[in-house]
Amino acid sequence: MKTGLTLEFYKYQGTGNDFVMVDNRKDTFPKENTDLVKFLCDRRFGIGADGLILLENDNLSDFKMVYYNSDGNTSTMCGNGGRCLVAFARDLDIIKDKTTFNAIDGLHHASINKDVVALQMIDVAVIQQKDKYSFLDTGSPHHVQIVANVASLDVKKEGAKLRYGLYGESGSNINFVTPLADDTFEVRTYERGVEDETLSCGTGVTAVALAMHKQKKAISNTVKVKARGGDLTISFEQNGSGYKKVFLKGPAQKVFKGEIAC
Repeated sequence: MKTGLTLEFYKYQGTGNDFVMVDNRKDTFPKENTDLVKFLCDRRFGIGADGLILLENDNLSDFKMVYYNSDGNTSTMCGNGGRCLVAFARDLDIIKDKTTFNAIDGLHHASINKDVVALQMIDVAVIQQKDKYSFLDTGSPHHVQIVANVASLDVKKEGAKLRYGLYGESGSNINFVTPLADDTFEVRTYERGVEDETLSCGTGVTAVALAMHKQKKAISNTVKVKARGGDLTISFEQNGSGYKKVFLKGPAQKVFKGEIAC
């Protein structure tokens, strides 16, 4: 890239879902330059990340989250990215242990204790039940499908088939799930925008927990989901046929800080 920009950035990860973080409270980042975002997320020529997140000022809350997928395009809500942004805001001394921030799907409440962030996700009113899968929106669209042995599945191949074949160009994230024990599930996720498997997906594991509870595969209102990058806990309350007070909880950590000429 030849923009003449020297960018200060931070790298954060939440259960292996990694993000380039930029403090954009002075509104200096060229937000329409999708090629720049794609370059920064590139694992060979740039910094390397599943996505890029701008922290910006907001009139309604402590800060605003602007999220880009690694393909350079702005996208829907990212749960692990939101958790990492809370840790970033704490490290910048914007917040202490609790916060409310604005994202593309509305206001989110969160708390942080050391490296563990609990993020309130949006309420889910509808879960579509199909013969072989469930579909729901937890801030991003998610397909949830039980398989016998998710560990041996070719997630990139099978996920791409469904992402494009079933949902078309706009697509959906695809989650493959294997029940392990009572209220515990193993999941692997193909993420649209990344167009590959990621080590973890926050809105995805949230969708899995709610879908499994809806299907009565989970009994408790607290569900543990094991992603390839680590374990996450989802708690919730039933609200008629839907769910409310949905919280995604897990670690979020700073990896490093740096500067890049781009």
